[in-house]
Amino acid sequence: MKFVEEVVVEEFLPTFRSMLAEDLRERGLTQSEVAEALGISQSAVSKYAHGEIARREVFLEDDRVRSLVDRIGEGLATGDMSRLQALVEAEVVIRRLETRGDLVATLHEGAMPELAEYDGEFRIHDPESDLRTTERVLSSVRRGLRTLENTSGFAGLIPNVGSNLVECVPEAVTIDDVAGVPGRIFDVKGRATIPGEPEFGVSEHVATVLLTAREHGSGANAALNVRYDPSLVALLSESGHTVVEFEGEGDLEEAIAAALDSEPEATVLAQTGGFGIEPVIYVLGADAAEVVEAIEPLLR
Repeated sequence: MKFVEEVVVEEFLPTFRSMLAEDLRERGLTQSEVAEALGISQSAVSKYAHGEIARREVFLEDDRVRSLVDRIGEGLATGDMSRLQALVEAEVVIRRLETRGDLVATLHEGAMPELAEYDGEFRIHDPESDLRTTERVLSSVRRGLRTLENTSGFAGLIPNVGSNLVECVPEAVTIDDVAGVPGRIFDVKGRATIPGEPEFGVSEHVATVLLTAREHGSGANAALNVRYDPSLVALLSESGHTVVEFEGEGDLEEAIAAALDSEPEATVLAQTGGFGIEPVIYVLGADAAEVVEAIEPLLR
C-alpha cells in the first residue's frame, strides 16, 4: 500500500524544490537565503545546485509547475509572498496534480494498480469521492458476508435459488450501483459458500428488488434474501419488522411496488411464491450489517 503523499514526497518535491532553489539563485539570493526561504539545509540547496538530486521530467516540463515556481520564486525574492502563502499555493497545485489522469495520480496508479482498475473520476483526498463511497460499500458487504459465513445455521436459511447480500451507493439507479456476491451464496453440505469477493453489477435479482424498493419509497441501502416460511415471517414480525407479503406470480417489480404502496414502511418483503416460483423473503436495511443482524432471530 503506497500513499499518494509518498509519491508527492519522493517524486514531486525533489523536482519542485530543486526548480525553486534554482529560480531563487537566479534571482540573486545567496545559498543561505535560499535555504531559509525554503526551510531546508544549505547542504540540500548545494545538492540541488549541483544536480545531485534526481528530477522528474514530467514535472520539469509541466506548465503549471513551471508557473508555480515562477510565482513563488518572485514572491519570496521580493518579499511579497510569505512562506505560508507559498505553501498554500504549492498545495493547491499538488491537489490538482492528484486528480485522476493528472501527473501525481498517474504515478500513484503505477504504484497502486488497484486504483487504475477503478472506472471514474476521483481525487484521492476528496472525502466525498465516488471511489471512497464505493470502497466503503464493498467493505460493508465484506463484513456482512464474513458474519454470514461464520454464523452457524445460516446455511439452513438459504433458498434453493441461493442467497445474495447486496448494498448500494447512496444515489443508486442501476444494478451497476449495487455491490453483491458474484453468482450467489449456496448451501454446500450445511455450510454457506461464498464464491468470490463482492463486486458492483454482479447481482441482478436481489439488486433489482432493492432498487425497486428504493424507487417506491424505501430508505433501504441493503438487502438479503432467505427462504420463505410462515414461521420465519412471524419471527421477523415479532422482532419488530414491518412485513408485507405479495404473490410470486407476475412481474416482480410491479408486485414489490404494489406491496410498498400498501405498506411504505416495510422492512421485510415476503414473496409467497407461485407456480414454478420459489417463495423467498427479502430483508431490507440501512446497510449490510443491519440486514445480517435482522436475521439473527431466525437462527435461534
